[in-house]
Amino acid sequence: MTRILGIDPGSRKTGYGIIDMPEGRAIWVSSGCIRIQGEDLAGRLRMLADGLQALLEQHQPEVVAVEQVFMHRNADSALKLGQARGAAISTVATRHLPVHEYTPTQIKKAVVGKGNAAKGQVQYMVKAMLGLSALPQEDAADALAVALCHAHSARTLSRLTPKQALPLLKRSRRGRMR
Repeated sequence: MTRILGIDPGSRKTGYGIIDMPEGRAIWVSSGCIRIQGEDLAGRLRMLADGLQALLEQHQPEVVAVEQVFMHRNADSALKLGQARGAAISTVATRHLPVHEYTPTQIKKAVVGKGNAAKGQVQYMVKAMLGLSALPQEDAADALAVALCHAHSARTLSRLTPKQALPLLKRSRRGRMR
């Protein structure tokens, strides 16, 4: 069984989702948001790191999947998102956990079946795939979708021969899937 932590980084709210993957099926473990307050950048990043440390200690994931930064119209927002993402990856790296990165399009395709899916569609499919009783909050649903994307990608790669997997692994080194 593999325990996967999915992270949807944000400068004010970072979503997290934890799933277990026994025998190829996903089981919800935990999800929610780390709420980040304050105006001081260093303090906000420390709050994010502390929140992730607590999750790592409590749930002991074996692998981490993180959504890659995508460029919004606002460069300042993208920079803040990148800083939060960097803090999250650095925090996880202190535990020597493998980190895999996926684009928003890859995540939506893995969960909904199309790369331009709306947030509501992602929430609905995460609820259905994990057998949840209610729709998860948006940021938590996004993080669970990241974890599910990794679970599906890892399962697919494990079924391929090394010759079949090589082109996919080469692509991952160029930043599409890590």
